[in-house]
Amino acid sequence: MMEYHDTEWGVPVRDDRKHFEFIVLDGFQAGLSWAIILRKREGFRKAFADFDPERVSRFDSGDVERLRADAAIVRNRQKIDATIANAGAFLAVQAEFGSFDEFIWQFVDGGTILNRWRSDSDIPARTPESESMSKALRGRGFNFVGPTICYAYMQAAGMVNDHVVSCYRFSEIEGLARR
Repeated sequence: MMEYHDTEWGVPVRDDRKHFEFIVLDGFQAGLSWAIILRKREGFRKAFADFDPERVSRFDSGDVERLRADAAIVRNRQKIDATIANAGAFLAVQAEFGSFDEFIWQFVDGGTILNRWRSDSDIPARTPESESMSKALRGRGFNFVGPTICYAYMQAAGMVNDHVVSCYRFSEIEGLARR
């Protein structure tokens, strides 16, 4: 958890493959702790073709059964099915906008929202931006993308800087966001 916090969480993502990875992982996190998902991250990477949405979109019933038997991931059938459907929806967004990155950053006007939270208890679970994102993604066929999941995704992908102001990463992320 510490390494993830210190090196990844909140760093602005502009790579479509990384966006897909976070959509997959955040979708699987629903109802679980992030620590569980991080411990299984490499299992997810192997199970879902290194988070290649093109390959995942072609998964069939045999792949679903393989994934349901894979103890290296969370074996929830609905989340597995959603991931495969989301891969197809992800590709459709790429085709329409040129990249998923171009589409997703519109929900924060193209740049990181720099919050200034004093304590973890100040950080919301959802925002108007995450609600808009959720509605838009669902309208494009995505599943497991409710407003809370979308906000967790926004935090992971650096669309918001939710490091508290006393955290050393707050100013580092602020500097990255301004580039």
